[in-house]
Amino acid sequence: MKKKHLYIETFGCQMNVHDSEQMAVLLRDQGFESTEDSAKADCILINTCSIREKAEQKAMSELGRLMKLKEKNPELIVGFAGCLAQHLGARVHSRVKNVDLVFGTHNIHRLPEMIARVQKERKPVTEVGFSSSLHSLGIFAPPQNGAISAFVSIMQGCDNYCAYCVVPYLRGPEMSREPKDIVGEIEKLVVRGIREVTLLGQNVNSYGKKSEGEKDFVSLLKKINEIEGIERIRFTTSHPKDLSDELISCFGSLHKLCRHIHLPVQSGSNRILKRMNRGYTAEEYLEKTARLRRVCPEISITSDVIVGFPGETQKDYQETIDMMEKIRFDSLFSFKYSERKGTAAGALTGKVPEAEKRLRLKELQAFQDRHTQEKNTSLEGSVQEVLVEGPSRNTPQDMTGRTSSWKIVNFEGRPELIGRTVPVRISRGYLHSLRGKQITS
Repeated sequence: MKKKHLYIETFGCQMNVHDSEQMAVLLRDQGFESTEDSAKADCILINTCSIREKAEQKAMSELGRLMKLKEKNPELIVGFAGCLAQHLGARVHSRVKNVDLVFGTHNIHRLPEMIARVQKERKPVTEVGFSSSLHSLGIFAPPQNGAISAFVSIMQGCDNYCAYCVVPYLRGPEMSREPKDIVGEIEKLVVRGIREVTLLGQNVNSYGKKSEGEKDFVSLLKKINEIEGIERIRFTTSHPKDLSDELISCFGSLHKLCRHIHLPVQSGSNRILKRMNRGYTAEEYLEKTARLRRVCPEISITSDVIVGFPGETQKDYQETIDMMEKIRFDSLFSFKYSERKGTAAGALTGKVPEAEKRLRLKELQAFQDRHTQEKNTSLEGSVQEVLVEGPSRNTPQDMTGRTSSWKIVNFEGRPELIGRTVPVRISRGYLHSLRGKQITS
């Protein structure tokens, strides 16, 4: 029997990466073997993101490129998945001819069934309905050989409706998995060599809020902290308005919880935050980051910022810069505002010219680079505990790993160190990584 090959291209966030892992598992059971060569594939899946216009353009461009393979091989199955598929639905078929399969964020678990329908009927299939259950989050994706870290989805959806964001429309309302199912999945990962887990959700701080009984994020973290074999716990993403004092205290009391939090601020202007419907003020955000540092002085704080949101004046932009100066983030993901059809921000007045958005973004990124460099330089001479992930991509004789605070560290080491946590003295802090030497005695 001829081997069937599966090629998956993933755009977007960690949730999408994990979704792709689950797709591969589902089709592995149907006889598909993963390949990195699209030309060898019998099935191609493009897992998409729709958070920004650029991501949408990239996904559609890649779909067009890969469809040329179908011209050469009519038996090739091409599927379009994820957030953009959820958004466009059947319109994908009219924009790009001969796409076999379009399915959204709630239909991953049905992938084998949908592939079978395509093979049998040879008609386009579209499935973008929302489900009232969490079938697509319960798919266990065994880690690749040698992996030490894994993603674990704890919830899906979002109820916040930030003015610029399409996620609530594409991922649906918030739904949380049962704690016992999450713990069970992590225990299975431990058996397979996983030492670090990253808990995923659009807003993990909201975990369990809509559920009956004692289901909340702090309790979940405490349960995971007790799992033997897990050394580190991370989570993403957090919403500032839902960052409770109880969760902040976990950074001081749970020894496995990594000393890092990604806490998107988006703007330092109260006027813009209100227009964004973020649900907190700049002062409240500053207070929460101050509390985090009181509880855990070594914590690294990273964030997201949008420049050029409708109505953003130079004064509003300067207030964001001023906040960055006060907080001094370890690193920052920054973006120009990208209008998404159907969001509340699309109806707002005061569009910022594209040239001005580019200028503000360039200036803001240069400002952040200085802070990041200063933070990393300040670690020179310190000893950091590094969980070794594997060989460095740039220097084969080097090992690479991360600190608890999410810093990349490269050092000379042996492959036998993979999966171990080792002390490394930092000799040089660069903008995107640290250099050090393992302490062996």
